[in-house]
Amino acid sequence: MSSFLKFDNVSKSFGEGAGRSDVLKNINLDVQEGEFLVLLGFSGTGKTTLINLMAGLDMPSKGSVTYKGKPITGPSPERGVIFQNYSLMPWLTVNGNVGLAVDTLFPNLSAAQKAEKVSHYVKMVGLGHATHRRPAELSGGMRQRVNVARALAMNPEMLLLDEPLSALDALTRANLADEIERIWEADKKTCVLITNDVDEAILLGDRIIALNPDGTLGKEFPVTLARPRERTEMNHNETFKALRAEVTGYLMDVGIEAKVEGSKILPDVTPIHGVPSAVADAQKSLREDRFLEFSQLHKVYPTPKGPLTVVEDFELKLDKGEFISLIGHSGCGKSTVLTMAAGLNEISKGAIKLDGTHVEGADPERAVVFQSPNLFPWLSARENVAIGVDKVYPRASRAERQDVVDYYLERVGLGDAMDKSAADMSNGMKQRVGIARAFALSPKLLLLDEPFGMLDSLTRWELQEVLMEVWSRTKVTAICVTHDVDEAILLADRVVMMTNGPNATIGKITKVDLPRPRTRTALLEHPDYYSYRQEVLDFLEEYEHGAKPKPKAAPKAIAAE
Repeated sequence: MSSFLKFDNVSKSFGEGAGRSDVLKNINLDVQEGEFLVLLGFSGTGKTTLINLMAGLDMPSKGSVTYKGKPITGPSPERGVIFQNYSLMPWLTVNGNVGLAVDTLFPNLSAAQKAEKVSHYVKMVGLGHATHRRPAELSGGMRQRVNVARALAMNPEMLLLDEPLSALDALTRANLADEIERIWEADKKTCVLITNDVDEAILLGDRIIALNPDGTLGKEFPVTLARPRERTEMNHNETFKALRAEVTGYLMDVGIEAKVEGSKILPDVTPIHGVPSAVADAQKSLREDRFLEFSQLHKVYPTPKGPLTVVEDFELKLDKGEFISLIGHSGCGKSTVLTMAAGLNEISKGAIKLDGTHVEGADPERAVVFQSPNLFPWLSARENVAIGVDKVYPRASRAERQDVVDYYLERVGLGDAMDKSAADMSNGMKQRVGIARAFALSPKLLLLDEPFGMLDSLTRWELQEVLMEVWSRTKVTAICVTHDVDEAILLADRVVMMTNGPNATIGKITKVDLPRPRTRTALLEHPDYYSYRQEVLDFLEEYEHGAKPKPKAAPKAIAAE
């Protein structure tokens, strides 16, 4: 292979003087013809700036970027870019959006030749059945497929993929990643993919280069796995496991620094729902076993065609201090169960009891962290957390309540940003505030509804560590809804798997007997980790194509463990 695209001592800065920000520093990089290169790093490491330089959408502040030996001076159809956000024309069909690219680049083709070219690429991305639909009629994954087809229709020599899958759900993301690999295999175009997903990087790349937080290139990892790389088979592949652990360990070391301070001490105050302060175990609840019980839980919605049962016969018992992960495909009723436990969604049939009392309506004894943190943007981190604390600690002094707020903001790594307004925070910082707010209520039950779903995977790792650190101090009973298999295992004592909806119920429960406290790098090296992972993957694969529950006796017997 020959050098196709080259960075020679490239740096990129934005702004001037005191406001100058150095994004990339002294980048030396050779992209070989026909290779699939993956650039992997946290948000803010300059990944998108790097690909913009490759595309000619930006120019270096220092050094040179050349394509086939000539300086890049601007965009070119030779280098096709697929961005994270798809910018489709809403009034055009799938064929119409792809046809725009064909019309622009191949004006001399006949109408029939243009139509043939459009049809070829639309079918290549699996949208032959949706050619006349408009973007509003397409799912997020389908819209991104149109984006891919449009880029491919330009017949570029090189494909630049700027986190094209990050806005998609896990299943759609995996399927589209497989399609991108098949397209690359067929045409052997040179590809550069920017991602924050380690599994995606290993499954697609010939070579992985990490980006360091300081804007320099980090360690390079050659990927020697044979192609095609079957996603489920990788779980048994020792080379894959070793590389996954190595890449993860490197990123954790360079990207996740200890941000937790501990100058504040939690005051010995008790909230109105009677739970003792988070660090004191002197008081006991009414019961330790069966602390939370779901009994024959149903959720039924009325529809014009009659009642629709979304959740059916959901039976589960949690001991005090247990952490449960609830996992399943989109639409299986995970969040419905969680919102019923929170008292935000009426129970159609059955019951939920917490510490011996029926759940009825919302209550601060059940704290919820949603996917979107829902902060008041005009308030600071401290003020957002204080709203709940002031309500649940009415007998505490103002100073004691402030200590509760500050203690948990420190625990989630916001000790230096307590007075920063929510409007000026990144998504990751906002979610830290949401986690602090939930723990500050000293709830009996913590409910997490895909709390890291809107974050890039590396920021998600960081907040998982934060969550586990704070949870290890409080041991609050917790349920986390997630679609991420690794997250489910990392956090939980048991992984509860739900069948597809409607009529969704518990299909399987796996007890996770892995040591605590847990870190991602330690778990990846544990001999039992991948067997747990396989159990969950096997279940999800079985239900991927709409499998129906087994006879009801089986789930009930399992759920009663």
